[in-house]
Amino acid sequence: MTQHRLPARRSALVAVLPALLLVPTAAHAQAPAAPAPAPAPAPVATKLTLVTEKARTGEALKGDRWRALVVADQYVAGTKVKLSFKASKRTVSRTLTLKQQKKGEKGYVRFTVPKRLERSSRVVVRASVPSGQPTAATAAKTRIVRQASPNVSPGEKGLAVRMLQRMLADKAYVIGTKGVYDARTQRAVLAFRKVVRMSATSEADSAVFRALRAGKGTFKVRFPSHGRHIEGDIGRRVIALIDKGKAVRIYHTSPGKASTPTIRGSFKVYRKDPGTNALGMFRSVYFIRGYAVHGYPSVPAGYSASHGCFRVPMADATTIYNFSSLGMPVDTY
Repeated sequence: MTQHRLPARRSALVAVLPALLLVPTAAHAQAPAAPAPAPAPAPVATKLTLVTEKARTGEALKGDRWRALVVADQYVAGTKVKLSFKASKRTVSRTLTLKQQKKGEKGYVRFTVPKRLERSSRVVVRASVPSGQPTAATAAKTRIVRQASPNVSPGEKGLAVRMLQRMLADKAYVIGTKGVYDARTQRAVLAFRKVVRMSATSEADSAVFRALRAGKGTFKVRFPSHGRHIEGDIGRRVIALIDKGKAVRIYHTSPGKASTPTIRGSFKVYRKDPGTNALGMFRSVYFIRGYAVHGYPSVPAGYSASHGCFRVPMADATTIYNFSSLGMPVDTY
């Protein structure tokens, strides 16, 4: 039988065809890999601010209900803040979820000092965002609140005295050496107690502290239109130096007793005596006839004892004398 031969070129194609069928196409060989997952977003960085409401200066009275307020510069839902209150060996911790402020983009949490720590002398407050929150963890913010007993005794020194003096001075009562419950500060307490109609003593007890904290004790000026002047309140037995419609100094005084009462009305300073006269009147400021404001060795706390003048302690007389001037109004009532 005669054999038919394929042309050489066709024979070569037939030879390589099986091999080509075994090689994947270029498109299949270079198929793209599955895309890598997108990286998780980084936690939002926040900044915390910690303040102690009602104890912003870091000072409070034992029994006060002050609060820790933590503010985050931006609110992220679900973020928790850890608050801890530590006093001596006691620690109270709370984990609170941020609330959103009504206005703005900030978040906050607020918590009142635990009752079991109200009587501690020193409370350390710490606030932080722990790990695992929608926002990044933060370093702890710290505030220290020192708490004083609302009661001081003559000669006592310390935090309670400083707090007492600051509150008295804010109301224009004249205090003595800072941080010491000295004679002048005791007279300031006496004057305060008279203004708020408490018993006329210099006892700085919890009632005095609470009344001051409540804003009581403001001297109500009767004659603000009289400019720089002196007002003597006969009924409450206090005297006040007035400037620009406000009391700038308030003093304990003893006006005239029932048999020799202090004259009431509006007068003017007509004479000033710098020394001590034969009657023991020191640095006298006369406002009508023989009636004057003057220093005297005896100024009873709880009753009126003078012959019609306003007696003030010797240590206070110089300031009153220097404040007054000829023609200055003096109002007594």
